[in-house]
Amino acid sequence: MHEIDIQRLVEEVSIKKFARPFLHKAIFNKRLRTTGGRYILSTHNIELNYHYYVAYGEKELIAVIKHELCHYHLHLMGKGYQHRDRDFRELLNKVDAPRFCKRIPDERKEKKQYIYICLSCGFQYIRRRRINTNRYVCGKCKGRLKEMEKHLDS
Repeated sequence: MHEIDIQRLVEEVSIKKFARPFLHKAIFNKRLRTTGGRYILSTHNIELNYHYYVAYGEKELIAVIKHELCHYHLHLMGKGYQHRDRDFRELLNKVDAPRFCKRIPDERKEKKQYIYICLSCGFQYIRRRRINTNRYVCGKCKGRLKEMEKHLDS
């Protein structure tokens, strides 16, 4: 799907579901990672997540477009356009748009976990960040820490 296609799709959804024209720019933003799309208050443009389109297809992309158009139209009308506002929630229900988008699969990166054990009392510490065992000691008994060989992946 090209930028011309996405612009046309947003304009069509705006007319069909909201009976109002979309007069600004709609584009894919490949840098978006954690959200399906966003409405930019200062420019009134809508950016959509290309990875979300690849993962879920056009049907879910249209749901994200409806959500962003709710922000767009309410903001231009001077009504409550934020997630917590009643106007926003009512318009979402009216046009059958989701309040939140689905999580993109395989987007969460594996996080390493480092395991440290106290040589005196045997207490185990599990950390996401590596620590300097020459500088830090056990918080319970002040004993020396040793990094275990095995790293857990969550």
